[in-house]
Amino acid sequence: MKIKDDFHHLIDSIEDEQLLKSYYQLIQINHSQNGHLWNKLSEDEKGELLVAYDESLDSDNLLSHEQVKHQHKQWLKP
Repeated sequence: MKIKDDFHHLIDSIEDEQLLKSYYQLIQINHSQNGHLWNKLSEDEKGELLVAYDESLDSDNLLSHEQVKHQHKQWLKP
């Protein structure tokens, strides 16, 4: 039961409502019918995805649409 207690303590310590909603959505992915994609990932892949998700919450880590188009223009040409 320690993990549940730790998990409850972690949730109780987070004050950011949006962050809690984001984590809740991630947990739901794992328990929904559509969670089969998540379950196919290795533990390393899951970890990388969660890190990327956390990093995406900081707008300093995001690229504009124009930056992405410029970086990948060789694949976007018709």
